[in-house]
Amino acid sequence: MAQTEKKGGLLRKSSASKKPLKEKVVLMYDEIFTTEDPSKCNPRFWEELFLMKVNLEYLEGKLEALDGEELMKIKDNINCLFQHCIQALGEEHPIRVVNALQTLCALIRGVHQKNKSTSGFDIINMLVGFDKAELCMKNLMESLDSLLCAEGSESLKSLCLKLLLCLVTVTDNISQNTILEYVMINSIFEAILQILSSPLSRREHGYDAVVLLALLVNYRKYESVNPYIVKLSIVDDEATLNGMGLVIAQALSEYNRQYKDKEEEHQTGFFSALTNMVGSMFIADADEKISVQTNEAILLALYEAVHLNRNFITVLAQSHPEMGLMTTPTSPIPTTPVTPLGTTPPSSDVISSAELPLDADVQTSNLLITFLKYSSIVMQDTKDEHRLHSGKLCLIILTCIAEDQYANAFLHDDNMNFRVNLHRMPMRHRKKAADKNLPCRPLVCAVLDLMVEFIVTHMMKEFPMDLYVRCIQIVHKLLCYQKKCRVRLHYTWRELWSALINLLKFLMSNETVLLAKHNIFTLALMVVNLFNMFITYGDTFLPTPSSYDELYYEIVRMHQNFDNLYSMVLRLSTNAGQWKEPASKVTHALVNIRAIINHFNPKIESYAAVNHISQLSEDQVLEVVRSNYDTLTLKLQDGLDQYERYSEQHKEAAFFKELVRSISINVRKNLAFNTLSQELLLKEFSTIS
Repeated sequence: MAQTEKKGGLLRKSSASKKPLKEKVVLMYDEIFTTEDPSKCNPRFWEELFLMKVNLEYLEGKLEALDGEELMKIKDNINCLFQHCIQALGEEHPIRVVNALQTLCALIRGVHQKNKSTSGFDIINMLVGFDKAELCMKNLMESLDSLLCAEGSESLKSLCLKLLLCLVTVTDNISQNTILEYVMINSIFEAILQILSSPLSRREHGYDAVVLLALLVNYRKYESVNPYIVKLSIVDDEATLNGMGLVIAQALSEYNRQYKDKEEEHQTGFFSALTNMVGSMFIADADEKISVQTNEAILLALYEAVHLNRNFITVLAQSHPEMGLMTTPTSPIPTTPVTPLGTTPPSSDVISSAELPLDADVQTSNLLITFLKYSSIVMQDTKDEHRLHSGKLCLIILTCIAEDQYANAFLHDDNMNFRVNLHRMPMRHRKKAADKNLPCRPLVCAVLDLMVEFIVTHMMKEFPMDLYVRCIQIVHKLLCYQKKCRVRLHYTWRELWSALINLLKFLMSNETVLLAKHNIFTLALMVVNLFNMFITYGDTFLPTPSSYDELYYEIVRMHQNFDNLYSMVLRLSTNAGQWKEPASKVTHALVNIRAIINHFNPKIESYAAVNHISQLSEDQVLEVVRSNYDTLTLKLQDGLDQYERYSEQHKEAAFFKELVRSISINVRKNLAFNTLSQELLLKEFSTIS
C-alpha cells in the first residue's frame, strides 16, 4: 500500500497519484473563506467542523495571506466561526471543546497579524462584531472559567491557559489590547488562584497561571482601576500564596541549576584549559559562554506579589528542611507540597518537603535564598541591555523587601540562619571562595554580601549608575531598620566600608568620563551619608565597641581618598557650573569624616614620634583611636535615618511598560504550534461518548 504524506493540509499518495488531496478540515476552512454561509448547503457544517482535527498552521496561514479588504468580505463567516467556537466550549464531548479552543487560538493570532497597524477595536469587530462583542466575550470568559475550575481534564485546562495567554499577548503593548477590557469585566482571578492552591493543578499549570496573572496585573495599571491588582493585593489564603511562591521558586531554581551545570561544563572544558594556559584575559569571553536565558516573566510575577501583597512577604521565608540537616531553623515549615530544586522547568513534579533534594552547600532553602542566588547570577553581567533590565528588577524587588517591616524582622532574625552560596564574578585579583566554608548567618548578611559584590565588580567605563544608586539605597534601608530596632548584626562590616571607599576612589579617578553622562555627586553623597550613618548611630547597631573603633581606623587609614573627594567637590562647588549645588552638598556631608581625620591623624603622628615607630600596626592605631574619643567633636546631622519610600507609578512606569512589552513578545513567541499540539489531547479523549 502506498504511504500517505501530509503537508500544509494536503494529502497525497507517494506513488502515482498526481493530484494532491486536501484534508476534509482544510476543505471546510476553504468554505469559511468564501463570502457564502457554509451552513447553507450543509446544516451540520459547524457540528462536523469541531469533530475534525484542527490544522492550526493552515488556518492561521490562510488568515495571514488575506489582505484587509479580503478579510472584511468574509467578516460574517469569521464572526460565525468565533461564535460557534464559543458555543462548542459548552459541549459535553471533550474533543469538540479541544478543537474549539485551538481554533480560537488560530483565529485570534491570525486576525491580529492582519490588524497590526490598526486599533484593537478593529480586531474585536473582525472576530465577533461590535454588536455581539459584549455577550460573546462574556460567554467565552465564563466557559474558560468553568473549564479551569472543573474537576475535568488537565489537558483542557492547559489549553484554556494557552488561549488566555494568546489573548493577552496578541499585542506587544498589552495596554493597547482592548480585548482585555472583557477579561477585566469577566474576571478569571479566582480560577487562577484555584490552580495555584491545588498541588495537582499547580504542578501542571502553575507556571502559565503565574505568568498570566503577572501580565493581567499590568493591563492599564496606571490609567484605570485594574481589578486584578485590587484582588491580588488582598489575597490572604496561605495555600494560594504558598502555591504562588512555590511556582516562582521552582522557575528560579531551574535557572540557577542550568547556570550551575553550564558553569561546571565550562570549568572542565576547553576555555578553562585555555584560561589556565594563557592567563585570565579570556575570563570575559568565557563568561559569555555560560549565560542562560533570564526569566523576566517569573521575576515580574515575584515583583507584583511582593509589591502588592504584604501577606506574600511571609512566603519568602518559608523554610524547607533538606536531607542531612544539621540544625533546624525555628521558622515555620509549610504544609503545602514544595517543588524540588533542580528538576525540569515549571511543570515538574511536586513532592513533599521531606523529599526535597539536597543542594550540597545549603542546609535549608526558601524563596528568598533562591531569588538571591538568581540575582547574584543575573547581576554579574549588566553590559547586555536585557540583563541590565533583569538586574534592575532584582534590585527593585530587594528595595521593596528592605522597606518592609516584617521582611526585615525575618532577615535579621538570629534564629533563622542559612548558608547562602551566592555566585561571584571571576576576577583576576581574587580567588574563588570555597563554598563549603560558608557560615550560617541571618539572611540579611546574604543581601549585604550581594550588594558588596555588585559594588566591587561593576566599576567600569559603561558605569551602571542607576543600579549603583539602588544598591546603596538598599544598604541604607537595612541600616535604618538596624538603627531603629537596635539590631546588632555580626557582619564583616569592613568589607562594606572597603567597597564604598573604593567606589568613591573610582568616581574620582574617572570624574571627567563619568560626569559627561552622570551626576556622580548624587551617588557620592549617598556613600558619604552611609559613613555618616555609621559614625552617628553605629554605637546602636554595630556588634561590638571594637567594630566602632575599626570604622574610625578605616576612615583614618583611607583618609587620602576622603581628602581627594573633598578637594574635588570643593573645586566644583566654588565654580559657577552645573555641578555647584550637588557638589556643595557632598562638601557639607563630609564635615564629620574630615573632623575625624583632622582629629586623629596628628594624634597618630605624635604617638609614632614619641615611641620612635616609623609605621604603626593596626592595634597601635586602634589604641590611639580608643584613647582620644573624648576630645573629638562631631556635628549632629539630621535625616540620616530617613529615606524616600519606593514608588512605582511616579518613577518606574516607563521601565515596567518596556519590560512588560518585552515579556509579552517573548510569551507570544513561545506559544508555538507544538505547545498547542493535539496529539496528547486526542489520546486522552480517544473515545467520544
